[in-house]
Amino acid sequence: DAASQLETQIAMLLSLLAPTLVVALYLFVFGLESLFFALACLLASLTVGGVLLRYWFNAKAPPVAKGTVGFFHPNAGGGGGGERVLWCAAAAIQEAYPTRQIVIYTGDGLSSEDLLASARRTFSMPLPKRIQVVHLRRAALLEPSQYPRWTLARQAMGSMRVAVDALRLLRPEVFLDTAGWAFAYPLARAAGCRVVSYTHYPTVSADMLVQVRSGAARYNNRQEVAQNGLLTAVKLVYYYCFATAYGAAGGCANAVMANSSWTADHVSQLFWAWRLPAVVHPPCDTAQLAQLPLQRKLKRLYFVSLAQFRPEKDHSLQLRAFARARKIARAYSGKSMTSAAVLSARLKLIGGCRNAEDEARVAGLRREAASLDIADFVDFHVNAPWDEVKLLLGEAVGGLHTMVDEHFGIGIVQYMAAGVVPIVNNSAGPRMDILDSKDCTEGFYAPRSCGYLCSTEKEYSDAITEVAALEDSLRTCLAAAARASSARFSDHAFKAAFLDALRPALPRSF
Repeated sequence: DAASQLETQIAMLLSLLAPTLVVALYLFVFGLESLFFALACLLASLTVGGVLLRYWFNAKAPPVAKGTVGFFHPNAGGGGGGERVLWCAAAAIQEAYPTRQIVIYTGDGLSSEDLLASARRTFSMPLPKRIQVVHLRRAALLEPSQYPRWTLARQAMGSMRVAVDALRLLRPEVFLDTAGWAFAYPLARAAGCRVVSYTHYPTVSADMLVQVRSGAARYNNRQEVAQNGLLTAVKLVYYYCFATAYGAAGGCANAVMANSSWTADHVSQLFWAWRLPAVVHPPCDTAQLAQLPLQRKLKRLYFVSLAQFRPEKDHSLQLRAFARARKIARAYSGKSMTSAAVLSARLKLIGGCRNAEDEARVAGLRREAASLDIADFVDFHVNAPWDEVKLLLGEAVGGLHTMVDEHFGIGIVQYMAAGVVPIVNNSAGPRMDILDSKDCTEGFYAPRSCGYLCSTEKEYSDAITEVAALEDSLRTCLAAAARASSARFSDHAFKAAFLDALRPALPRSF
């Protein structure tokens, strides 16, 4: 109603003015000289704290291990795009600096042999020949499920405790974070390490603030908060404070890389750093997938979705769009070839489960498919090995992607390399880096297209229908254009860009 809308608007205005009002009030009460004195005290406290922390590490931890690169990646045994970056980066360093030691900080409990074997099964790519594993006993502190309230701040504190444990066990010469735990950077700098950051997705961003201000309920903005103006104002102030701390922590990195233009824009706004982040697109297995035939067996018509079963991936939208396409096709059953193609199609959801929460999410998706009356036409391939994923991509006609503000989208590039027509969300990395909107269709086929950019359930449904009904020659033309475009994101291109961005941050003796 009008009253609640007014309350929300007032709360939004207060949250925007809050930082300015606090500084203005301080100046009014204590004066400008007092503000400078407070800032000087804060700077002195941080300096003294850093010195004391260095002494503490020198007393409690082993000396800095020269010639060692430590990858801070607590979920190193996972099978997502972040883990592919980890292993390709480790291999690039070992190829360029063969005498240097690679260390993986992980909470998976796997030995170095088991970790490499798992990565080999999942990614089928060249891996480091030797690694050392440092086990993180308290890696569970990084799980968001541990913190139902104030998740960002409590996770940040948890990451600092895990980082302290890691650095007490081994202090590398170069501390390289590939999992986005920025609050570990000040600790690593205090421990005497050079710090390098590869950011997949900023922990907090301007887009998140806009979504909270809009009052929209999402996976990271509960309904009771979204509908309450006062709680929205509190959450916005909390986000602004967290963003300030996050930016200060990120500024402790000696070099910062981002996986897309969208991520780089947001990181440059947040991190307190003079240099702009280097855009280093993540490695995608384009070489192997490009060997797959572009022709498809249209008697086995199906669409795929390649994404971990996380809430932000929005698999539910894929199910609803697929169900809508089938519902419309049933209404015209027997009247057109398009309807017959859609009704014969299947949807295959391919993704990894990291924990019990993800497994519960898959069970929920199965129930949703049943409620939409499409359970008989949807297949789940959970934690499938890479060889199976490659076979599935090799015969798919279209690939779905539904995450809003996806930082990059390795799965989309894999669609393109495999000759799968991408049907992706019209935002962030997919739109800015992977599919150029000038060369993409929004509901109609165009000769120079690489895929479809969609936002709504209707747009996804229409794209599914159109791709299912494409003549084979047109679909092959579209797939060929997508494959040619995917060559920009090869493993080789990643390694070259990664090493170029890394070298300025390395010690001179490295």
